[in-house]
Amino acid sequence: MRRAAATCVLLALLAAGCGGDARERIIVLGLDGMDPETVDLLMSEGKLPHFARLRQEGAYGRLRSMRPILSPIIWTTIATGKPPEAHGIGHFVAVNEKTGEQLPVTSRMRRVKALWNLFSGAGRTVAVVGWWATWPAETVRGAIVSDHICYHFLFPDGASGSHLDVGMVHPAELEAEITPLVRRPGDVGTGDLARFATVPPEELARPFRFDDELSHLRWAIATAETYRAIGLRLWREQRPDLLMVYIEATDSTAHLFGHLFRAGPMGGELAAQQARFGHTVEEVYRYADEIVGDYMAAMDAGTTLVVLSDHGFELGALPDDPSTMRDMRRVTERYHRIDGILYLYGARVRPRARLDRLALLDVAPTLLALAGITPPADMPGRVLTEGITVGDPVRSIASYEDGTSVTAADKAPDAGVDPAILDRLRALGYLETSSPKADRTLAARQFEAGHFAEAAKAYRRLVDANPNDGGLRASLAGALGALGRHDEALTQASEAIRLEPLGPEGYHNRALVLERQGKRDDALRDYRAAAQCNPAYEPARRALQRLTGSPLASPPRTDAERRALAVTQRASAAARRGAYDAAWRLLDEAARIAPDYPLVYQYRANVAFLRGDRSAAIAALERALALDPENVLYRGNLERLRQTPTTTIPPNG
Repeated sequence: MRRAAATCVLLALLAAGCGGDARERIIVLGLDGMDPETVDLLMSEGKLPHFARLRQEGAYGRLRSMRPILSPIIWTTIATGKPPEAHGIGHFVAVNEKTGEQLPVTSRMRRVKALWNLFSGAGRTVAVVGWWATWPAETVRGAIVSDHICYHFLFPDGASGSHLDVGMVHPAELEAEITPLVRRPGDVGTGDLARFATVPPEELARPFRFDDELSHLRWAIATAETYRAIGLRLWREQRPDLLMVYIEATDSTAHLFGHLFRAGPMGGELAAQQARFGHTVEEVYRYADEIVGDYMAAMDAGTTLVVLSDHGFELGALPDDPSTMRDMRRVTERYHRIDGILYLYGARVRPRARLDRLALLDVAPTLLALAGITPPADMPGRVLTEGITVGDPVRSIASYEDGTSVTAADKAPDAGVDPAILDRLRALGYLETSSPKADRTLAARQFEAGHFAEAAKAYRRLVDANPNDGGLRASLAGALGALGRHDEALTQASEAIRLEPLGPEGYHNRALVLERQGKRDDALRDYRAAAQCNPAYEPARRALQRLTGSPLASPPRTDAERRALAVTQRASAAARRGAYDAAWRLLDEAARIAPDYPLVYQYRANVAFLRGDRSAAIAALERALALDPENVLYRGNLERLRQTPTTTIPPNG
């Protein structure tokens, strides 16, 4: 009797140690664009208590992303453990080949299995909520709530045609259960917004539009709340072995208002924007910390929590051209940082372990190892054994794929979608989709990997389909040049310049070939033209630094010009803060110091445009072009300003 009683006690203790559930389970919480430096800053100020607990009791490190840093590509890479050239998702949008309508990339375009397929195949249950490229929802052992359940920002009005009523979730009957948890932008009222923005209640009556910053903010909050609530419901009621929840708000608000984060005093329109949205990003980070806390509270002793982001974000950086902030106030992907976050917490995690050399491709094999599923040999990432107590199993399985080619989209494996849904989508044209932009991205990946012949073939196909695309011809020129096919490369680069006279890549790739041919002066001319088109274009800046000792297309030649350049840079900083009058006065000073320095008049044209004085902008560009007749940027901008009063002047660097 005593031995039996002791056995019962032991079994009870084991059950208690696993929270009443002997299974070991995993939660993956994806926070798009959450920046590690900003997390560290806010954590040090005591504003992210749940992240602080993750840091103190779990393992953490910076997760190295890959370029191009575009969400559908990166989150699919995380979910598959395969690079983009293998998984096939290369951009945001696909095209319905029957109607020409654009839609977000679909699950059918993915060429390999994702974690939810692998777990299902191993007999484990899953729940996936809001993850990129999960529509139409696939058939899995568990649930998928696709990225179309909420308004999708790639549709102009947030919703789109008749396809949206099918394929939203799996199983189909789950939709009725989760519908009460779905929040729409209109549901985000004054009380919900108060912590994120300072806007009068009457502005909430405006019709919803994604090109309206307040509408977009309300969408971000509504979508985050929806996916947070659905994920918690599925975790508690379905008790999946793997839960994956995606939250987008940390990225979209950084794009909208990241330039305002901890920014100093601003002027003009930027000051008005700062008064309304200056604290938005910080509050969204604190809100994300609360979501982390919700999922920590839902864990039991057998749960591992993984919190990660696909990249970071340089917050508080003002764009070179403040006019770009007038409409959507969007900060471009130029301000993405390559490092995101990765935190591991809970069961099988080594406390206070530091994770180094982390890559996106490491996430999937680590999750498989945590679940006791052998990672396949065709997953190039490693298991993060320095952060977990699970060993790295022998890759005894070559692949979980079915042998289908991963290089031909038309051979994509059946996504496992309900046949009735597939019939409906096929009739609407949504299974006959392609993504030319994705093809372009995947060709660039081949080039960056040094596969120049494959890149040249891919770009040739794209050019044949789009002969008037100067950017494609410039990229083809680069691949041909790398193969030593110099004459062909020069032809393509020159045609790229003809089609897009302000595209830096055409000039740069032609310069590379000219330099290889020993034509230094001609190459230098084209490197300068590339830097004139875009002073931030790093390849041209590096070439100019190497050949001339200065990265500038028009470096100062005299002491007066050097002093004038310093003043123009102060003027640029003032303009970027919205202080246009102060910038104008500084440019007056620069013109007095060096009246014949062309760069002064380029800056003057930009500031005049920002002030709404088109005539002064034209006059300044005419003066700049008279001083530097070969400058392609001055000539191109002058032509565009003369043609239309609404043309934007590119940034001055």
